Amino acid sequence: MAKFISAQEAAKLVASGATIVTSGFVGCGNPDALTGAIEERFLKEKLPIDLTLMYCAGQGDGKDRGANHFGYEGLVKRVIGGHWNLAPKLGKLAVENKIEAYNFPQGTLTHWFRNVAGRKPGVIAKVGLNTFVDPRVEGGKINTVTKEDLVEVIELGGEEWLWYKPFSVDVALLRGTSSDKRGNITIEREAVSLELISIAQAVKNSGGIVIVQVERIVENGSMHPMNVKVPGINVDYIVVAESPDDHVQIYSEPCNYNPAYSGERRASLSATSPMALDERKVIARRGAMELIPNAAVNLGIGVPEGIAMVANEEGIGDTMTLTVESGPVGGLPAGGLGFGASMNAEAILDQPYQFDFYDGGGLDLAFLGLAETDQYGNINVSKFKGRVAGCGGFINITQNTKRVVFCGSFTAGGLKVKVADGKLQIINEGRAKKFLSCVEQITFSGVYAQKTQQSVMYVTERAVFELTAQGVMLTEIAPGVDIDKDILSLMDFKPILSPNLKMMDERIFRDEIMGIKI
Repeated sequence: MAKFISAQEAAKLVASGATIVTSGFVGCGNPDALTGAIEERFLKEKLPIDLTLMYCAGQGDGKDRGANHFGYEGLVKRVIGGHWNLAPKLGKLAVENKIEAYNFPQGTLTHWFRNVAGRKPGVIAKVGLNTFVDPRVEGGKINTVTKEDLVEVIELGGEEWLWYKPFSVDVALLRGTSSDKRGNITIEREAVSLELISIAQAVKNSGGIVIVQVERIVENGSMHPMNVKVPGINVDYIVVAESPDDHVQIYSEPCNYNPAYSGERRASLSATSPMALDERKVIARRGAMELIPNAAVNLGIGVPEGIAMVANEEGIGDTMTLTVESGPVGGLPAGGLGFGASMNAEAILDQPYQFDFYDGGGLDLAFLGLAETDQYGNINVSKFKGRVAGCGGFINITQNTKRVVFCGSFTAGGLKVKVADGKLQIINEGRAKKFLSCVEQITFSGVYAQKTQQSVMYVTERAVFELTAQGVMLTEIAPGVDIDKDILSLMDFKPILSPNLKMMDERIFRDEIMGIKI
């Protein structure tokens, strides 16, 4: 049976040199009482040291929470994560070559834990081929002190695959809502279920210990067995969070719990305010025009989030099913530090199963961010001039979705536009170009997309491009812009000009409802 201990006692169970795994997704499901206790012990005792930290999704608030608790030289020696941007303390250590650092596709890491649990040979997948994860490119290594190859190219059936190698994991730091006195864990007040059981089984079958932070203790026999996410046989220790601040449902909510995220209640979405008519709405509107009836859709964080808002404004929100890589199917995804949660979800899957659907080509459409692109159609969203952002689920999603629409402003840093009367006017140009001769890091491979004959589009506020066999083709320009001054002169490569080059729909640039039909 699981033992009930304090967070401080749990921290003392983590031995120096251990490989530890934490649950969480942005601001959801982070066991902050446990990770905070490890941080506190290190600051007081300089123990433990030389940890290897693993996690699937990005975890943190960009400041102090989540994975930021581990952001100290000496506390960790190696980090293997799916996303880094929300843990700048770790990112700084990586950039300064003070830790070994890897960035692997988030979905592949969720599958890795499930396979390690079953003593399978890690993960063998095509996910990551021709991107920075491919060992022929960077091997997922973030800095120069990172030497060991954790991924390898192999050939099976005459085809190339990536082999993400297995190894043992020692400690799991997880989070649930309730535990009974036998250590059975339920998650009724959580926003997502993540990969809790996969991690717990991987650690237990590696001979390690599983520690779960919960909100409350309930009596044996009071849990419905269908609701138990992690059975007590996979749990060694239970810690009840003493402070509500260590167990908020999502970081972005002022209250500790919103029943619309857990599925306990449904929330009214009719009061959602429309987006202001700016470049973000222009991009979201043009993206929404690509929607098809009954589509299964993934929306990335940032500009693509506006697709859902535009669809609801246009009255077509119920003609598609939005999914989030963390597991929700249906409903309205939250943004910012709440990304990962969805209001009024129809189902909330374990994250590895959501990525099974994604990796297998189940999505009809994906709208993802456009930070940098180049003449080959490659996209970079993971590394910028010394800042490590990470790929998250981007590679899994973009590599396997039938049609991908990358959404982002044409330039970055100070861009100001005026949108009115069916036209776009550039008031102040952004300082940084986003259409480059070569991207800094390949998070999406245009070459691989061409091999698989994937449909790829790039949508900005002033121009629309498509990836063709000949290269990146300019297909639409916004009314009111000058093609030479506002588009071509701001690109480091010359795109192919479509023989059918046309104006973007002027309804996009008017304040009234467009009347999008799908």
